[in-house]
Amino acid sequence: MAFDRRKFIRAAGAGLGASALGFPAVIRAQGAPIRIGLITVKTGALASGGIDMERGLTLYLRERNYTLGGRKVELTVADSGGTPAQARTKMQELVERDKVHAVVGPLAAFEALAMDDYIRSARIPTLPIAGAEDMTQRKANPWFVRATSTSSQCAQPMADYCAKTLGYKRMAAIADDFAYGHEMLAGFQRVFEDAGGKLVQKIFSPLNAPDYGSYIAQLKTDIDGVFLGFAGSNGFRWFRQFNAYGLKGKVKVLGGMTAFDEPVLRNMGDEALGVLSSCWYSAQLDNPINRRFAAAFRAEHQYDPGQYAAGCYLYGEVLNAAIEALRGRVEDKNAFIRALRAVKTDTVRGPIAFDDYGNVVGSDYIRKVEKKDGRLVNTVIYTYPHVSQFWTYDPKAFLKNPVYSRDWPPARNLEP
Repeated sequence: MAFDRRKFIRAAGAGLGASALGFPAVIRAQGAPIRIGLITVKTGALASGGIDMERGLTLYLRERNYTLGGRKVELTVADSGGTPAQARTKMQELVERDKVHAVVGPLAAFEALAMDDYIRSARIPTLPIAGAEDMTQRKANPWFVRATSTSSQCAQPMADYCAKTLGYKRMAAIADDFAYGHEMLAGFQRVFEDAGGKLVQKIFSPLNAPDYGSYIAQLKTDIDGVFLGFAGSNGFRWFRQFNAYGLKGKVKVLGGMTAFDEPVLRNMGDEALGVLSSCWYSAQLDNPINRRFAAAFRAEHQYDPGQYAAGCYLYGEVLNAAIEALRGRVEDKNAFIRALRAVKTDTVRGPIAFDDYGNVVGSDYIRKVEKKDGRLVNTVIYTYPHVSQFWTYDPKAFLKNPVYSRDWPPARNLEP
């Protein structure tokens, strides 16, 4: 029988919903917007990255008129305050009060770990900046899709580069004393030592350390370099005091993926020139998507985007690819998570795909701080393609070991 539009309108006006007319729930839902949540951090040591997360995601959505896969998108932003309990509460509010279909975030590993069981029970697709290793490893969360990096995924190429390209034999490392710092330092240590180097000193400082003087005073100087496993703006704060102590030129500094992030570089001076770091992103990446993104972000905010902004722009790309593949049908949670994990596409960071655990396989970059147009930038000097969270190790053998931590792998070469 032909569809009578006038009869439909009269029925609706008489108080009959689409359900009374026999339309399936999934069809009714597709007339409503897709609801996306963002859990970020706007206060404390991690706030600079958290603010950039929101800026990156909103830039992507604005470019597409808040439309993904043919459906309008509503974004709800929640501030975790950088605390595990509040992060979990905000996740629960987004799911139960705001009825979101997916969540981007959280930022920190300890936040992700705190909400792990809730994500599983709520069956909510979650796209984190957080690097929490085991959520895509031994205790893989089936609702996790990580397109950025585990805590150690970018540290492992840096360790390889230090040992094999720079020829370093003796190194020290300092990191924030929480999960992200532990995992990043541990991954660096394992790869560096497996390549023949020795990590002779490990130092951990509190995430909210007010001063790094006592930690810098402990640093050995008879080493080839020191690796930094800091989050947020802590790398900048440590490096400023390091230079104030007159150690520049005496000890080479190598950064993890956040220590010399682009938003941090804007607060540094020429003392940062020549510093190497490793990350899955650089604002200087020469691909069409990144050229557009970096220029648009810089025009709006007057500084280059770093990995936090790029990470959430990247998640916009992943969400869009999955939603287009589903033709907008995100209400089927199982189909949605499968589509997210099946994404294989060119992005702001370059080509990506996902492994069987929901973690990205993509390029990581060795970067060098240089000056361009009067500002400090991270120039890419070497590319490691197709980097897995397992580095070059066999995944099954890798997963038989404990998760990277403060105490694993064992410190075989520490000196007093």
